Amino acid sequence: MSDTSSQWRFSRLVEYVTPFKGTLLFSAGLMLGGSAISLVSPWLAGRFTETLLAEGSSTRFSLQQILLLWLVVLAMQAMLSFGNRYLLANTGEKMLAQLRVRLYDHLQSLPLAYFHDRKRGETLSLLTYDAEVVSQFVTGTLLGLLPHFVTFLGALSLIFIIDPMIALLVGFFVPLFFLVMKILGRKIRPISRAMIDEYAGTFSIAEENLNLLPVIKSFTREQIESNRFKEGNLRLLNLTARYLRIQSLISPVVHFLAAAGIILLLWITSAKIGTGQLTAAELVSLLLYGMLLTRPISGLADVYGQIQRTRGAAERLIQVFATDPEPFETRQPALPAVTREIEFRDVHFHYADRDKTLQGINLSIKAGETVALTGKNGAGKSTLVHLLQRFADPQEGRILIDGTDIRDVSLASLRSQIGYVQQNMLLLNGTVRDNLAFGKPDASANEIEAAAKAAHALEFIRELPDGFDTLIGDQGVKLSGGQKQRLSLARALLKDPPILVLDEATAMFDPEGEKGFIQECHETLSQRTVILITHRPASLALADRVLKLEEGKILEG
Repeated sequence: MSDTSSQWRFSRLVEYVTPFKGTLLFSAGLMLGGSAISLVSPWLAGRFTETLLAEGSSTRFSLQQILLLWLVVLAMQAMLSFGNRYLLANTGEKMLAQLRVRLYDHLQSLPLAYFHDRKRGETLSLLTYDAEVVSQFVTGTLLGLLPHFVTFLGALSLIFIIDPMIALLVGFFVPLFFLVMKILGRKIRPISRAMIDEYAGTFSIAEENLNLLPVIKSFTREQIESNRFKEGNLRLLNLTARYLRIQSLISPVVHFLAAAGIILLLWITSAKIGTGQLTAAELVSLLLYGMLLTRPISGLADVYGQIQRTRGAAERLIQVFATDPEPFETRQPALPAVTREIEFRDVHFHYADRDKTLQGINLSIKAGETVALTGKNGAGKSTLVHLLQRFADPQEGRILIDGTDIRDVSLASLRSQIGYVQQNMLLLNGTVRDNLAFGKPDASANEIEAAAKAAHALEFIRELPDGFDTLIGDQGVKLSGGQKQRLSLARALLKDPPILVLDEATAMFDPEGEKGFIQECHETLSQRTVILITHRPASLALADRVLKLEEGKILEG
């Protein structure tokens, strides 16, 4: 990636974070006002010294007037600081929230294949750590550059007015400060990126282990997993310590150099007082303007470290936003309900870095037909229905519904036609009602109950402590396997889809339970086009046709 491309992409990322441009401009105005007012104090200190020492035949202001004016200036500075801090903090939180929403929406739009190569904890860290780092940089660090710049130029200009030679001397030393920042900050960027990666890795361990807690307890791996998390956390701690060590060193070193410059300034100016080239009032103003210069210089040292830290987080976010989402084209026509057939024409598909999973699949499924797909694990049964829902697209061939290529219709209309009951049932940590209405949030109580009845889940739901309002726990942990599968079927039926895919939908039943489930649901399934993926003989009784997948090809069963 070229530097120009990197800058353009980072500017796009900043646009995602900064929708509140008017507020930020107002805040920048408050910062500039505060910087301008801060330049008045050294001048007032000089006037106070002049009046106190009664230099010259007369002074323009009395001590009381100067002190009162000084108090007003300090009050104005405090008010501007308060307004700016509150405004920036409030806006910063809004901007962070908006960035997270944009990031979440983009993550949700990405193909499933994107998540197959990544741990969920790494993805979640984008929404937490990375988003916060970038947002804080924009509101706190980037915006803060403006008052630093104004303060530096203002103080240097006023020093030039008092003594041009001293101003030129100060300007000569400024590049030295930036050189020191460059040398000390060179190691920050790789450490910052390593910190972000380690944070994501440690977060992934915690997220994964909480999901695997029953397995961890079953295999008594608590101590092993605890040690694994501690090791990751220790690596993160060590990286953070290295980062803080360098970051903490930059500002004091630069501040010391700036303070040493002030001492040099005093040494030079003290000689000028003896010769009458400078007055005591001018010396006081010079000293205070010199001290004022150390603030933006030290601040820029902190900014440099923050830039290196932010670049690591920004790179990860840029990579995500640069990933193309699914072609969720709303301008394409909607797919009508299937009335004739589903057709796979010479479909070839393979996953990245793997041999072909499907090789020249030709299959026609008539509307209202139930087709069973059997075959060994990895034969491509689930892949076939994933292609039907466009979770991925075939490298070759076409999939048509009533003669229309599914790539020529909107994804929403395609997926709304398909009810999918997965083998690994994915349920909300909510109530039974929440789970049933997942695909149709506006469903009435009667519709929810009818779907539960059609899936023959109504009886066990009524026996639960709170019926439809019973909390089922994470991934339905409070339910049996058969109950979870009935809920999954009811959730799919509530969509009232013309196409229904059952992927090992009876895997959690015992033989008697499976037989009863099939008998109960036979009428419900006969009203739809059904693709049934199963290894179990009893489930095959539902099928009009049985097809076997072997080595990526379809054979009649």
